[in-house]
Amino acid sequence: MKNDVISPEFDENGRAMRRIRSFVRRQGRLTKGQQFALDNFWPVMGVEFQAEPLAIDALFGRSAPVVLEIGFGMGTSLVTMAQQNPDQNFIGIEVHSPGVGACLATAHEEGVSNLRVMCHDAVEVLEKMIPDGSLDMVQLFFPDPWHKARHNKRRIVQPEFVEKLRKKLKVGGVFHMATDWEPYAEHMLEVMTSLESWANLSQEGNYVPRPESRPVTKFEMRGQRLGHGVWDLMFERKQ
Repeated sequence: MKNDVISPEFDENGRAMRRIRSFVRRQGRLTKGQQFALDNFWPVMGVEFQAEPLAIDALFGRSAPVVLEIGFGMGTSLVTMAQQNPDQNFIGIEVHSPGVGACLATAHEEGVSNLRVMCHDAVEVLEKMIPDGSLDMVQLFFPDPWHKARHNKRRIVQPEFVEKLRKKLKVGGVFHMATDWEPYAEHMLEVMTSLESWANLSQEGNYVPRPESRPVTKFEMRGQRLGHGVWDLMFERKQ
């Protein structure tokens, strides 16, 4: 697995350009199990970044609805969803290699075959690798909320990002977001509501109850015990 995460960009003078990132690049220490999974299961389930469109049907050896998850953490819920929905193809993107290793290990242990994972910047993957109109759903669960006001520009849910994502979804495809930080939920709702190409699937025009398709994570269960809220948003691509 190549662990470059970010492909450098240069201006006309050959100088590296600085882009605002929605994540902090933390390598982290791999456990022996995670390293073993990367060494042995990445060749089967891993997808290297390449600056050309991905042949998704060929990648899975079949044609099926495609779900893309951005930032899957340690991959527990992603593997569960893939296991519970064998008729769908799942692609997960995560920038931190320990999480990728953990996800690969769990997927192998559970015998999941309808999952592929990437270790790269999701924005660049969307721009370069995901064909337009190829996705049935995009999932973004508990992204970094960047609490401080001066860091709000790093939040991944911004109009420019959502427009990139819209092109990759089929018409009728769904963007599903979840966060445990209410100000970020309000930010997501404001951004999505301001864009004409999306329909909010909430009957009240704000948030939806957690759908059964999104498993409750250990992190979320701990938050519930502490009285923390979780907000789910689901928007459908209209055009």
